[in-house]
Amino acid sequence: MRVTIVSRIYRPEPAAASIYLGAVADELLNQGHAVDVITAAPPRGTQVRSRGERVRTLPVLRDRNGYVRGYIPYMSFDIPLAIRLLFTRRPDVVLMEPPPTTGVVVRTICALRRLPYVYDAADVWSDAAQLEPVSPFVVKVLRALETFALHGATHIVTISQGVMDRLRALGITRAVTLTGFGADTHEFPLSKRSPEPLFVYAGSYSASHGAEILIDAFARFLPTHPDYVLRFIGNGSERHLVEARAGALGIEDRIEYLEPVPPAELLPHLGAAAASLATIKPSTVYEYSYASKAFSSLSAGCPVLFAGSGPTGSLIDAANEHVRAGASCIYDVDSIAAAMAELADNRSTPDQRAALSAWTAQEHSMSAVARRVVAVLTSVVAERG
Repeated sequence: MRVTIVSRIYRPEPAAASIYLGAVADELLNQGHAVDVITAAPPRGTQVRSRGERVRTLPVLRDRNGYVRGYIPYMSFDIPLAIRLLFTRRPDVVLMEPPPTTGVVVRTICALRRLPYVYDAADVWSDAAQLEPVSPFVVKVLRALETFALHGATHIVTISQGVMDRLRALGITRAVTLTGFGADTHEFPLSKRSPEPLFVYAGSYSASHGAEILIDAFARFLPTHPDYVLRFIGNGSERHLVEARAGALGIEDRIEYLEPVPPAELLPHLGAAAASLATIKPSTVYEYSYASKAFSSLSAGCPVLFAGSGPTGSLIDAANEHVRAGASCIYDVDSIAAAMAELADNRSTPDQRAALSAWTAQEHSMSAVARRVVAVLTSVVAERG
């Protein structure tokens, strides 16, 4: 079959969605299918490298952090997407990645061309929008766009039971398949670099993450571990809060900020870290989601310190029954500082890191997730004859 993947973000741009969609494309190619990808032109300094799929890029507007985020950047992708998708070689099925505005375009064009599409609902965007400083009217409009796109999908795939339950609560009656989420073990193999006095936060940090609490915890941790550094790699709407908090506590010289990097460049940072950090702020509409950055860290053999609500804590706790995966705790300064101290004072050995990487590859491989997604795409095409 011929599959068209539509997403504003794709490899090599560093993001969970890029890794996920790339894995799906690889699995489709491995099974002998043809893959077209319609995506945004990558950030300056990076280049798309096909692994057999045909990648067609659209020029887009990016924010000051180089990310396609916000209404105008979304429109800069969605408007030319409508034309490209209308005249692209006819696929058997379309797999699309949010935002909901892209979903509206995909539903409209697929209806005109009588094409089935599968919606990747890794989370609920209109829920996440409630955590940003936007008006209730904007949230209401976004909810309408999102439900319009979801209702038109032939099938929906999602990563967690929490998202599935939320979709049902919103009245989405389309078939939903829980595919889970995993680590791309090819992009994040075991890193054999020796750990340093370092914690790494790799990925986005938005209002739903509440990553600023890590600054308070790190300040409490530093007096007994003065040689440690906390390194943020990525971008997010809450960076100014993180920087301001570090300045207020006088520890700005122990905090580092790096721009997003491809997986190959992130891997050495994970290898050097005593642990990677991940947070999801509790008591928000977003706490049913995974902190997807945890999977990449586990795959590289780097323990994870997770603080907050949601299924990520249960993942770490379950993994600790088999390997040394890290620590999970409540979203509390003292608890996070104590977990930092425990991980710093008892760093994982090379053998423990190797065991963690091997366990992750066996239990939470992105390849297994990709196979489930391809099975859904194949069933959608088969049902349409």
